[in-house]
Amino acid sequence: MATDYDAPRKTDEDASEESIEELKTRRHDKNSGKVDEDEAEAAESFELPGADLSHEELAVRVLPRQADEFTCSSCFLVHHRSQLAETKKGQLICRDCAA
Repeated sequence: MATDYDAPRKTDEDASEESIEELKTRRHDKNSGKVDEDEAEAAESFELPGADLSHEELAVRVLPRQADEFTCSSCFLVHHRSQLAETKKGQLICRDCAA
């Protein structure tokens, strides 16, 4: 691509003035602020609190606790042994709950 090095260059002020002028012309454009989105399609993705989900099924495979995991007696989450912070009266506590 050939470049004309003798042509006058635009300064930052010129570029910002042009962009301001472009924005002013776009402000009066009626379609510039509209978003092309189907309202019905967008409404399907929202879940209302208290919605009836009895017809929904979950497809999650649940694995039993592994030999290198423990269940925290405070938060009842299954963690890897590396997350074990302490044992209080035979109760295993994870790092998050111990902090």
